[in-house]
Amino acid sequence: MEPIAFLDLKAQQARMGTLRARVEAVFAHCQFILGPEVAELERRLAEYCGAAHCVSVSSGTDALQIAMMAEGIGRGHAVFLPAFTYTATAEVPLVLGATPVFVDVDASSFQINPESLRRRIASVRDQGVLAPRAIVGVDLFGAPADWAALRDIAEAEGLYLLDDCAQSFGASTGGRKLGREADATALSFFPSKPLGGYGDGGALLTDSEERAALYRSLRTHGEGASRYEVLRTGMNGRLDTLQAAVLLSKLDIFDEDLAARARVAATYATHLPDGVVAQAIAKGDQSAWAIYAILLRDGATRERVQAGLRERQVPNAVYYPRPLHHQPAYVPHHDGNALPVAEDLAGRIMALPIHPDMTDEQALHVCRCLAEALGRG
Repeated sequence: MEPIAFLDLKAQQARMGTLRARVEAVFAHCQFILGPEVAELERRLAEYCGAAHCVSVSSGTDALQIAMMAEGIGRGHAVFLPAFTYTATAEVPLVLGATPVFVDVDASSFQINPESLRRRIASVRDQGVLAPRAIVGVDLFGAPADWAALRDIAEAEGLYLLDDCAQSFGASTGGRKLGREADATALSFFPSKPLGGYGDGGALLTDSEERAALYRSLRTHGEGASRYEVLRTGMNGRLDTLQAAVLLSKLDIFDEDLAARARVAATYATHLPDGVVAQAIAKGDQSAWAIYAILLRDGATRERVQAGLRERQVPNAVYYPRPLHHQPAYVPHHDGNALPVAEDLAGRIMALPIHPDMTDEQALHVCRCLAEALGRG
């Protein structure tokens, strides 16, 4: 069998029938910043998720930053977020002068654990040093977080709630597409995402007209009614028109891609070797399957399996090899609390290849190679 790609953007590109026309239209009108494709993309993204407003930005990280800037989050504020996720979620509060407070995650879903969150909020309030200000829920690996629980906690505690949906555009919970579960939702269009551009890009979804207007100002240097009216300190966070054109072309086949990812995930779920556990998806939820994550028995087993898969030309990856509260950049900001589930996951998690152009035969081959690497083939 030919080597399997971890992500096959070339194969996807061959299916994008409108790509060249979309890109050539941008070259024809030469509006490379905030061209007509940007407004069209914002409209289509909002419609897809059922959100009232969409504001495109230059990256998923900038989406998080603009959302927090709009709320005035900064020095003295505590921002609660999962310890098991990508660095951008914790990086942004620190850039704004706030303090990330790391929360443990669920051992099955890998999502932020509501009970751990309640304890961490209570602890911060008891210490009296930081003011609890916001919760960031992360839809990890394509699957929705427990939004019903997070909304209840945010309402009870009077906290701003932000959805870091960087990996999970297209996922749904309770029959609703993600995008309206929190006060605002941050998206990423990094090329490896289910809806990925050919460079960096992101967006913010919200039902608040006031927040959307503020996001548009902040992404363009804090401008007001005209380019040279500066109302507030902002940033240069606009989405390039060429990226919008690429994303519009990908949106044309996006539901097809989601269905193909779900098919690969279903094949894996049926044929994974005994003892290999996949991420649990809550009943009523649908994952976008950005990453197919599995748990092995321990770190030594993971090393052996990775070596065996490499020998068989099966790509794999580790998301994430170290929880955020153990990262050198964040250790000085952590209160020292152990977060045992996040620490355990980092030691034995691994990701298998998944993308819309994988065949059932390739997925079965991955499972066979996985069994052989475990010594069960």
